[in-house]
Amino acid sequence: MSAGLLHTVWLGRIPYLRAWEMQRTLAAARRDGRLADDALLLLEHPPVYTMGRGGDPAHVPGGPARLRHLGAEYHEVDRGGSVTFHGPGQLVGYPVVDLAAALPVAGSPGTGDVGAYLRVLEAALCATAARFGIPATRRPPFTGAWVGGDKLAAIGVKLASGVTQHGVALNVTTDLGWFDAIVPCGIADGGVTSLERCGARGQSPETVAPVFAVELAAALGLGAASGEPVDLLLAAAPAA
Repeated sequence: MSAGLLHTVWLGRIPYLRAWEMQRTLAAARRDGRLADDALLLLEHPPVYTMGRGGDPAHVPGGPARLRHLGAEYHEVDRGGSVTFHGPGQLVGYPVVDLAAALPVAGSPGTGDVGAYLRVLEAALCATAARFGIPATRRPPFTGAWVGGDKLAAIGVKLASGVTQHGVALNVTTDLGWFDAIVPCGIADGGVTSLERCGARGQSPETVAPVFAVELAAALGLGAASGEPVDLLLAAAPAA
């Protein structure tokens, strides 16, 4: 694993398209060397449903129009996986990681191990939940962090030219009713839950964010930091 840093920034509540543009800006900077270390954007979104590359329209029974009627945005995006919901009370994390440096594949220079990266994300999510007294686990063959048969945190990533985008969504105090309009992540036999529902009350995405940042940095073998390089690049990102 890499011995570099994971620079973290808390952005508060920002629109989905704005955060997506920030990710692209940081990923381009990481690839061309303007960003010397990996980065992690931590934030909340206003209500929004996103459909990944592997999505099935059947996972949105009423179609996108119904989701918009509920008061949410709907976007088809370039991450893996199917449909999910992001909204207030949910901690969203977008790591921008040079995967070949963080998780190299033996005998294949310049290649990052995507499977190992998914396990790292799961480990960080489960460790974060444990810090609040919640015994979350993996649930193969599905990704994410689970409490029994209910998904506590979802994962959907993209790898382009060796650098990751998109990431994780951890339900802290999320209104879980938003998930009723979809088949979350395309998993028909799985429910959803939150830290609050599992008994970890009095938290918010902002209070959970630094815990997840430390756990993810540790799982990647990186040092945790907040940094000016990230702030400067984000300031240069055009508004979506």
